[in-house]
Amino acid sequence: MATATKASWPDPRGQSFVDDLARILIARGIIDEVSAQRARRAQARSGERFDLVLTRLGLVNELAMAGALAELLALPLVSATDFPDTALLPDALRLPFLRGNSILPIRDDGATMTVAMSDPLNADAVNSLAFLLKRPIQRAVASASEIEKAIERLYGDASGPGAQAAAPSGAGLDAIEDDIERLQDIASEAPVIRLVHQLITKAVEAGASDIHIEPAEDTLRVRYRIDGALYTVESLALGMRAAITSRVKIMARLDIAERRLPQDGRIKSVVRGRDVDLRVSTMPTLHGESVVLRILDRSSVKLEFPALGFEPPTAAAFSQVLAQPNGIVLVTGPTGSGKTTTLYTALGSLNHAESKICTVEDPIEYQFAGINQIQVQPKIGLTFASALRSILRQDPDVVMIGEIRDLETAQIAVQASLTGHLVLSTVHTNSAAATISRLLDMGIEDYLLGSSLTAVLAQRLVRQLCQRCAQPAEVSPLLIERLLPNSGLDIATITLKRPTGCEACRQTGYAGRIAITELLAMTQEVRELVLARSSDHAIEQAAVKAGMTTLYRDGLGKAFRGETTIEEVLRATRVT
Repeated sequence: MATATKASWPDPRGQSFVDDLARILIARGIIDEVSAQRARRAQARSGERFDLVLTRLGLVNELAMAGALAELLALPLVSATDFPDTALLPDALRLPFLRGNSILPIRDDGATMTVAMSDPLNADAVNSLAFLLKRPIQRAVASASEIEKAIERLYGDASGPGAQAAAPSGAGLDAIEDDIERLQDIASEAPVIRLVHQLITKAVEAGASDIHIEPAEDTLRVRYRIDGALYTVESLALGMRAAITSRVKIMARLDIAERRLPQDGRIKSVVRGRDVDLRVSTMPTLHGESVVLRILDRSSVKLEFPALGFEPPTAAAFSQVLAQPNGIVLVTGPTGSGKTTTLYTALGSLNHAESKICTVEDPIEYQFAGINQIQVQPKIGLTFASALRSILRQDPDVVMIGEIRDLETAQIAVQASLTGHLVLSTVHTNSAAATISRLLDMGIEDYLLGSSLTAVLAQRLVRQLCQRCAQPAEVSPLLIERLLPNSGLDIATITLKRPTGCEACRQTGYAGRIAITELLAMTQEVRELVLARSSDHAIEQAAVKAGMTTLYRDGLGKAFRGETTIEEVLRATRVT
């Protein structure tokens, strides 16, 4: 199809387009009439295009929508196998244009250029490309994710011709950053908005937990944290620093003029029809502000103990602990070990109409219906301790404290548990037994701790093997004997696997993470050791004797079933 005037293109907001697209989707069995009517009402309220409303609501995935649009517009549907191996006209086409319009040249015969588009109704992009290349443009339809991956593969070199040609640098960059009005204008331009949205979208699709935007002396590096490891995904021109940082700040309602102090904010976004929250942190560094966005995608997290990696005996014992009407239940581990997710899972199991649950958090990561959640605000005096005092006047049944950081908070938690409340919280220690020593060192009396503490759950996260490419590994009797001396394990029952790497796991050999845990219950023997202020080792030995499975043993059990590797377990538990 050659270039066309806007008038010859179907109106994506027109009734004819809406009716025809709905008919095709219903005929293909992708949606039903009820879903179509729901999308029509949403489209009438928002004024958005009907196809975008369908994907935003999660009713139609991008591949199904691409097929429907191809049928409606009588265009070919193409996939990654139809894409070229090398970039077409790399000197003439700019990376921001291709990214911003999700458009990929796939065939050029000298007379006509064929392009794959996720939005084949983007007349401006087609006409602009036709004007630039001085030739007609033929359209084809492909999914946005496939086009994005191909653009990165073929045109993703940030140093390539024209990739960031318009980006200022050096003194010009400093001048722009000092001009707040111009900063706002740049951050509100369509290419910057699209670039930031694409960074977020790609991170969510890759299963990343964080996005790191880090300025260096001569570049702006973008990294994703996936399964606990950081991967560089973009190296942008340093001139993009002001625009990207300002755009993120505007989205998070932060002060774009303040670059000397750290700031924290929150963004609500929609990615491929899914509601995603992002926690934003900015920090001044030598070369500019570093920005980190923590992705809080509740739809990607199953708040169920087995899904988190809890073994059935541990999940059952932990559920029994949570069924107690009072007492303190602590979850411990280093930063990033999944403590908050475990607490939210516990709250979900306790959240019913007969109970009142209050939380004090910093920050609130996931919002729950039916739970009263309070955000700590130290600047106005709303600390964990002060909020906890007020909460106890609200007659709650369950109280969750984001973290016990000081003696005052710990003392109030103890008193709350002794007066009939179930208290959930976290502490930063290396093991379940070490938590007891930590609380005693804070200044909690041993007799109060022995009476109020119900259980301590310690946990770590280990990477799961990719089940698509993991290969069997040799089981050495000498290795097993060294890992678990005198265990008497039958080698035939052990299934070790090793990582190899494939496209599904980004060649890492791992996909996702699971928890390894140890649950220390306060038995009578453990309480006596607490009163005697015994060592961590003595307390742990008593807990193991009573049936506790240590982090190390729990991790090895998962490795022996082929869920993770022995190396991952040793890394997480630091056992040599």
